[in-house]
Amino acid sequence: MRSRMRLPVIFVLLASPLASAQNGAAPSAGASLVSAHTSPGPSTRLVARVNGAPLTDLDLLREMYTIFPYAKQHNGSIPKAMEADIRQGALKMIEFEELVYQEAKRRQMSVAPVRLAAAEKQLHQRFETEQQYQRYFQAEAGGSEQVLRAKIRRSLLIDDLLQAEVNGKSAVTSAEARSFYEQNPQRFRFPETYALQTITVLPPKPAQGAESNPPTPEQMKQMRARAESALQQAKATKNYEEFGLLAEKISDDDYRVMMGDHRAVKVADLPPAILAAVTKMQPGQISDLLQVDGAYTIVRLNAHNASRLQTFSEAQELLRSRLQRSKTDKLRHELDARLRRNAKIEEL
Repeated sequence: MRSRMRLPVIFVLLASPLASAQNGAAPSAGASLVSAHTSPGPSTRLVARVNGAPLTDLDLLREMYTIFPYAKQHNGSIPKAMEADIRQGALKMIEFEELVYQEAKRRQMSVAPVRLAAAEKQLHQRFETEQQYQRYFQAEAGGSEQVLRAKIRRSLLIDDLLQAEVNGKSAVTSAEARSFYEQNPQRFRFPETYALQTITVLPPKPAQGAESNPPTPEQMKQMRARAESALQQAKATKNYEEFGLLAEKISDDDYRVMMGDHRAVKVADLPPAILAAVTKMQPGQISDLLQVDGAYTIVRLNAHNASRLQTFSEAQELLRSRLQRSKTDKLRHELDARLRRNAKIEEL
């Protein structure tokens, strides 16, 4: 089952083509509320039953737009290469949410009238114009306040059960994060890196039809002359900016568009010739000509960062977020498996 954090329904207004499409208009920024029950009608067909409860193609399409919110930018369509996977993920999700809803009803959970009224008001306020809201209201609820409230109540019950069984149990304490940090130190080690810029002189391109022919001695001589001229100019630069501007002007490699800047490169990713040079250099120094893969390269060393262990203080925020996400996914999968165990699910 594809896992995602489910926001409270009243704050999830998708750029869904559904409401406008049902009114005969082109897809536009509308509002789709929930993967809610829609009684099968002329414009819907069943895609699944969950313990007898119907799920329609409109429920499925809403969820597909949740997974792929960029459909609005594609005139409401989903790329063919992605459609099958997105559909399958959406189908599993609407089945899961229906199972959660049924479990909430089995537990006799309820929504206080004042909360339901507040949710309905907040939903209404999310629309920019009354016309947009009415278009949504007609498409999603057939103009019935009772149907709309049932949809909102359903979604709030889903949220409440997920809060009880997943979100409320997925918090990660500082002590748990520290324990993980201490047991997995290598995950928090920054590798040794060298921050550098380069100017590269490549061999001349072979003539068309002569791709397999190596450069001639005369071409290699010209290449060497270009490289020595580049080195002389590079040695005359005084800082990062001057070297970078020169790289933009004369370098042959793709890094020229970034002022020759490779940022921080791991030791393991450096060619041997460059590694041997930079280990003997100080930040701000410029190398002599280095031969790398048939090209001449000039390196400016900007910084050397030794390998070090990230402190717990540095890692804590991101670590707790990742651990919580992992815990949330695990709890959702466990809940899904538990609810499916004795359920009757028919995919049509």
